[in-house]
Amino acid sequence: MIRFYNRKTRQYETENVAGCSFLKWIYYSNIGMGMLHFFIKRKIASQIYGLYCNLSISKRMIYDFVEKFNIDMSRFELQKEEYRTFNDFFSRRLNNEKINIEKDDNILISPCDSKVLAYQNIDKDMLIQVKGMTYSLSNLIKNQEIAKQYQGGTCLVFRLCPTDYHRFHFIDEGICEKTNFIKGFYYSVNPIALEKIERIFCENKRQWCIFHSKNFSDVLYVEIGATFVGSIIQTYTPNLKVSRGDEKGYFKFGGSTVILFFKKEIIEVDEDIIKQTQKGFETSVFMGERIGIKKNNRG
Repeated sequence: MIRFYNRKTRQYETENVAGCSFLKWIYYSNIGMGMLHFFIKRKIASQIYGLYCNLSISKRMIYDFVEKFNIDMSRFELQKEEYRTFNDFFSRRLNNEKINIEKDDNILISPCDSKVLAYQNIDKDMLIQVKGMTYSLSNLIKNQEIAKQYQGGTCLVFRLCPTDYHRFHFIDEGICEKTNFIKGFYYSVNPIALEKIERIFCENKRQWCIFHSKNFSDVLYVEIGATFVGSIIQTYTPNLKVSRGDEKGYFKFGGSTVILFFKKEIIEVDEDIIKQTQKGFETSVFMGERIGIKKNNRG
């Protein structure tokens, strides 16, 4: 059972996890763990499932998925019957009239719909995966010089579950450098898996880049694939100016993670998110929603 904090209702809720029984069997049984390491974590498994999700026959999965997970389709451009395949549905776009982005440049917005954890004054060599498990930033991005720049800064971990909107966006006006690609496995990023596999973010396929933000200095963006994520698609054009809220990219099927790193003394994360992280709970957020503020600009 995964519980998270809903900051709008100020209540704790239980996440309806897609494939929960399967995940528990994989990560908590000997046979499941054997299959995980032999086949499921490997690229071929995600490729096979991705091919199926690109076929028209996969469209039949959409209706049950929407009903089971109570997805509000009024937020999106198309209705469920208008998508050609499950992958089309999975990477669905928001209806522009439903997008609500904080306009104040000093306010830090969420880049995506997700459950977020926030860590301030980070040790770049001991980033928290879960209680008792850590990983290093230099191992995550395979670049020690850049990792050093974020010592004492802030780390925000956005977990996108399979039921979420799976596009991610820029948090500010600025210019984004080219994306760096790191090969890896395809472990789940669900908390069930995070508790079982050490340094899971450093094991999975991932991409990273530096975003030269107008208001928040140089932000390190990291996108991490997961089980059955066929691809991480970057839709922005490197080294061209982008605006606050512009799309950066999207994930194909599967739960995924976006991690943002900020330099020291740049941002202050909202108190409720910090408090819930300290208690061990993720906080649900939506793309464009306020999650913090630029230092020395309290509001």
